[in-house]
Formats: sequence, C-alpha cells, structure tokens
Amino acid sequence: MQSYTTDQLHQALGARRLQAGQAGTVSRLLLDSRQLQAPEDSVFFAIAGRHHDGHDYIKSLYEQGVRHFVASRMVDASSMPEANIWLCESTIRCLQRLAAHHRQRFGLPVIGITGSNGKTIVKEWLFQLLHPDYHIVRSPKSFNSQVGVPLSVWQLQPEHQLGIFEAGISQMGEMEKLAPVIRCTIGLFTNIGQAHKEGFPSIEEKIDQKLRLFEYADVVIYCRDNERVARAVEALGKPTFSWSWKGEASLCIRKVSSTGEGSFIEAEYKGALFAFQIPFADEASIENAIHCCAVLLYLGLPPARIQERMPLLEPVAMRLEVRRGVNDCSVINDSYNLDLTALSAALSYLSRQHHHARRTLILSDILQSGEPPEQLYEKVARLIREAGVRRLIGIGRDIPVIARYLSPEVDARFFPDTNAFLDAQQHRDFQDEAILVKGARPFSFERIARRLSLKIHQTELETDLSALIHNVRVFQQRLKPETKTMVMVKAAAYGSGSLEVARALEFHKVDYLAVAYADEGIELRQGGVGLPILVLNPEEAVFDGLLRYRLEPELYSPTLLRRFGRFTREAGVSAAIHLKLDTGMHRLGLDADNLDEAIILLNETPQLKVHSVFSHLAASEAPEHDGFTHEQAGRFNVLYGRLADGLGYRPLRHLLNSSGILRFPSYQMDMVRLGIGTYGIDATGLARAQLRTALTLRARISQIKHLLPGDTVSYGRSGAIRHPSRIATVSIGYADGLPRAAGNGRFSLLVRGRRAPIVGNVCMDMCMIDVTHIPQAMEGDEVVVFGEEPTAEELAQAAGTIPYEVFTGVSPRVRRVYVQE
Repeated sequence: MQSYTTDQLHQALGARRLQAGQAGTVSRLLLDSRQLQAPEDSVFFAIAGRHHDGHDYIKSLYEQGVRHFVASRMVDASSMPEANIWLCESTIRCLQRLAAHHRQRFGLPVIGITGSNGKTIVKEWLFQLLHPDYHIVRSPKSFNSQVGVPLSVWQLQPEHQLGIFEAGISQMGEMEKLAPVIRCTIGLFTNIGQAHKEGFPSIEEKIDQKLRLFEYADVVIYCRDNERVARAVEALGKPTFSWSWKGEASLCIRKVSSTGEGSFIEAEYKGALFAFQIPFADEASIENAIHCCAVLLYLGLPPARIQERMPLLEPVAMRLEVRRGVNDCSVINDSYNLDLTALSAALSYLSRQHHHARRTLILSDILQSGEPPEQLYEKVARLIREAGVRRLIGIGRDIPVIARYLSPEVDARFFPDTNAFLDAQQHRDFQDEAILVKGARPFSFERIARRLSLKIHQTELETDLSALIHNVRVFQQRLKPETKTMVMVKAAAYGSGSLEVARALEFHKVDYLAVAYADEGIELRQGGVGLPILVLNPEEAVFDGLLRYRLEPELYSPTLLRRFGRFTREAGVSAAIHLKLDTGMHRLGLDADNLDEAIILLNETPQLKVHSVFSHLAASEAPEHDGFTHEQAGRFNVLYGRLADGLGYRPLRHLLNSSGILRFPSYQMDMVRLGIGTYGIDATGLARAQLRTALTLRARISQIKHLLPGDTVSYGRSGAIRHPSRIATVSIGYADGLPRAAGNGRFSLLVRGRRAPIVGNVCMDMCMIDVTHIPQAMEGDEVVVFGEEPTAEELAQAAGTIPYEVFTGVSPRVRRVYVQE
C-alpha cells in the first residue's frame, strides 16, 4: 500500500501547517470517525456538514491514536501535542488535491466514465471484460462524488496496469475539481438524462459540465446519436471513437434481436461485420454493452475475443444484503465483487455489528488479483485483524496461505470448495454471530447465504437502508443546522423491522428515536441501540422497564405524570420525560385546562426532567386546513410559554411531522419528527422527486395454469375467464399484507417489468394474476407487489387506505431483508 511521510503529505496537501507534531506515515484516508480501523496509518479530513461536523471528532480520534488531521477551522491543539494539523479553506478540496497528487505518480492508462446513467454498470462490465488482460483498479461500487472520486483514485498502486473510475456531478463547477483527480486518458460518455437537472441552467450546460472530465483525455468514446452530445463532444477538439444506431461512426450497430433471455447484436467495425451476444434483453443493458464494446475495440481487442467474453457478462448487484440467520445470527451477503477494496468496505460494515457475540468471515479465493498469494493474503489478514474478525472460514485453493499471517485469536478453517463446506456444516455451528459471506462468483456463495439464512417465507420485504438514509438527508437539508431530528421507528419501523433501521439511523447520527410502546424500545436497547428513545404510549405496568432500559416516556396527562413521579420517587431515581400538548388533534395531551396542574406536579417532582415538549399537527399535508395548522402552532407557543415559565427552564420544542417539515419551515423550532417521509412517501408532493423508495415487497410465482373461457378463479368464482388465459398463482395473500380489497382487477403486480392484474379475490396466503400478455413469465419468477413500481401509494389507493396501513400491514411472517449500497 502506497504511503506518504508527514513531510510528503504536507507538500501534497498544499495547506498551511497549523501544528507540526509526531512524524509518521499515512496510507489511509479517513473521512468518518466511525470507520477508524488503523489509526497510526490514517489522515483524518474533518468535513463540516450541515448537521454534523467532523471537527467535533478530532480530539476523540487523537485519543484513539490518529496523528494526522486536515481541518477547515481553528483547532485547539493544546491537548494534542503529537498531532500534525493542517488548516485549509475546504477539507474536501484538500482531499482532492492529495488524490490528484497521488494520481500523477502513475503513468497507466485510465478510463474516466461520466454521464447520467449506466456509469457503475459500464465500469463493472469493463472490469469483467478486461481483467484477463490487465491488473485493474476501479471505483468501489458507485464512488463517483466529490469525495468518492478521491477515495477511488487513492487505491492506485504500482502494480496496477489500468484504472477505471466514474465521476458524477449534480451542480455547476464540480467536474473541474474531479478532472485532475482522475486525469483520464480515455473518456467515456454514457448518455444524458434528467438526473440532477435542477443543478444546471440547461441540458446543453449540463453536457458541457460533464464533458469537462475529459480535459486530459487522449480520446472520447460516445454515442453520436444524441445531437446535442455529438456537438458538444466535437467542440472539445479531441480525437473521438463514436458508435451509432443509425449513422456513420467508428462502430455502427446494424441490428439487435432478442434471443429469449438475451440479445444478439450485429455491428460493423472498420468495414467488417461481426456480432456478439449478451445475456440481457433490456434497452439499458444493450446500450451499456455497446459502450463496453467500443472501449474494447479502441483498446485493440479483436472482435473474436469480444465475441467470447460478452456472453459471460454477469449482473451487477451493487448492494450488500442483511438477513436474519439461523440461531440468532445475522447473515451479510455481499456478492457485488471480491477484491481488496470491496472486501475492506464489507469488513467495515461487519465491524459495526456490535450486537453479536462475535464476527465471522466466510471468504473465497480472491481471483484475478494480479498479486502473489503470499502478498495478497498478508494484506487480507491485516484487514481481518482491523475488523475484529474472530473466525475465518476460507474456501478455495489459495486462501489457506493466509493462516501464516493470522493473529492467534482468529479461529481459521479451510475447505477446498463450496460443496465441501456445505457438506461439513452443521446447524449448530453458528450461534449469535454476524456472518459476512464474501465470495468470488465461481464459488456460488449464494448457496451458503441461503443455508445460513432463517427460513420463514419466500415472500420478502426489502428495506433499502441507503435509500432510507438518503431520505432522511433530503428532509434534513430543509432544516436549520441547529434543528435536531427525531425519527419514528414505531410499529416495527412502519413494518420494515425497527432494529436494523434503528442501527442504521444511529450510525448516521440522527438525534432521537421514537417508538409507540416500551417493549419496542426495550428490543432496541437489547439490540445495542444507544440513542435517546421516546416512548409515545407508556403504561404504568412498564415503568420499571422504562427506567431499566433508559427509555424516555411521553406523559400526556396529570394522572400519568403523578403516577410516574410517585414511581421514580419510590425508586430513588431521576428520569427524562417528554410532555405532549393537545393543540387540536384531540387525541392525547395536556391542554389549557390542566396545564397548571401539570406544572405544579413537575415542581413537586424535581427528579423528573422535561427534555422536550411537543404536539401533533392534525392536517399538515392539507392546504385546505392551513388556517387550522397555524392555529395549532399558535396554541402550542402559548402553552409552551406558560409551561417554560412555570418550570424555570426551556425544554426542546417540536411540532412538525414529515409533511410539516416540507410545508411549514417556520415552525421547525428545536426538533422535528420524521416519520413516513423516511420511507420515501411524500403526501405534499414537494419532495417526491428527491425521495427514494425504501421499501419493496416481493413474492414469487408458484404455478401457472392455462385456463379457457368459462373457467373461474379464486373463492366465490369471483374471477371469470372470458378468453384463453395464463393465470399465475403468487405467494402472497391478505395474511401477508396484500389487502383483500386489491383483488378483482383493482390492482396489478409487476412481473418482468410489466403490470399483471389480480384475478378474482385475494386469498389468505396467495393471489392469482393474469400473465397472458407476458409470455416470458414462468414459475419461480419474482413479482413486485409494491416498490418503485407499482408504488405503495397506488396499492393504498386501490385498497381505499393510506400508505401507513400498507406498510404496517406487512405480516411478521414475511421475511425482512436489508440492503445497503
């Protein structure tokens, strides 16, 4: 791993040295204090975000052994005599300068990829196609941002022969900063679309901004069929390698035909015809494959070799998946790719699973690394040590080499192949462990993940934790920097499973969690969640549990306040509480008539500390009730003023829910409560385009029947067949969360990208859909009930309900799966 001395780092950063401390070397870039693994080798860039500031963690990192820091504001170094501290205007710009300096040390060819869509797929497919010829370094996953690109380029080492990096931008002026970091010799422009259009004055300006990545490129590869892209590329005045569906170009696509599960692409290059197959039929994959073909031709690969490799392209799964495992284990299945960078990222996730007794890694041989096994597995052993792995199961011919480099406390076992492991594995071999399953594709580690996963139901609710955190950030961007965020994880986090969601929210530093009942909060505490937790419906029977598990009750009446005060006084303990005010919802809460009684009780019970005071808006999403919403806010301010005066201090105030955050920013106060918006639902429409779908409910086709006119389907013969039909039975019913009201054609499920209406009544455990118009549909196919398409809002509308009920109605028997980019 390339390293820099303190003096070399000083020269590369181009920043003022605030303090010269202990000399050393660095080889790791650290941007997140929670991901510290090797303090002695790290330089920490303190990035100041809207709600979290990296400068706040400098002292803690120093105490953990970090000695190199880059900051954008003055740092008190009096208690850190050994720290090297650099001061600059922007830590992100310093990070980029360091990566650009690192890039200039290497003279290898580098492919730089930009465009609106397909960047990550094209990058991964180029790796699959070119790894037999080059030792390649590439962007991890979709690391293409202002900080992702520097982290990607930092991986460059002397042994690499080709770099493939992607770059994405969302506003003007960003690409100029990334171009010298990547310094690509081959530029690839995928396409132009509507993503991030709000950041650019016009589509022409957006194209121009993206093309600035190619400042140092020797050639630009692109599809010339978009006239605006073609004009902008030609204006660069650089050599080009173009391809086209309909005109003359370096590579001309003559015909594309379907082969059932794939596509057959006929092309012409240098006057000669050739053809190749790919195992994908969708338009995006065809376009991505042609981009790859153009790059391969430019690099000099003969068409015959392209014909050999294209059919071997594999899907790119860009997310790791977390499932409940046997014997209270968690199974982390990450089959995205297997190289040192991907392994390091997966181990970083594993290292955060503190709620299990130990961490286990199941790892295959790392293929096509370009390094001798001894050198490669010495590096792997170091990563394992830093991640706190206590058990390694190695599968493959080369991986046993790692044994000589492992720490004595690591229990290591080795198997020649996946079958040998599965034959030897017993049900009780794994107990209360976080198990990372990380294997190269030829080892078929999905079989291991299936074996170790808890078998509940083939229907599954997938929670995209990356999308969930993205949605939280969308709402937080509308808040003042000082406004705190409470996220509702009641009702098992709206059906998604509160523990994994709460862990993700805690890792990403939200301020508070809220649950409906004490047992939900106790589950979170037992799962290792340490955030403050508000309990909305405390009951006298659980007062002891509230105190034992540090849960903070909402007290909404003098009676409840009196009882909790008596309980804490007799227990001899203090407790944090929250007061609910009724300003017009008329559900729960103190009001003008009993507020004075509550103030007297609070002054008589000094062991109770009011952490926050809040109320609930009745119709924040409805413009026709805005007058009432303003009245509620006015009542809240009056009642809060009386309460604060009576207490002698000012607790936190919060009034806004998800819709309120979007529509009433002036009422942010000290904290907001984010609920359904976390999952991508926006009843106001103001943020819908920015939000991502966080929950997807999937089932499978169990059987397909061919029915004739006169046949009927489901109970009560409710589905009448009027023409020859293919009817598929799907493994989901109203006991799983598909409302019975969605039957009889009122709602359609998604099969192979097409809608298929429900035929007849929804049954308890299954439903039937018409797939006559989808001839490719077959038994075992995945069926989307709600997600990106169709949406939960559509299902709610069809069933005459709301998305809240759709989400929370998903049965506990449905398997929960968590994915993260």
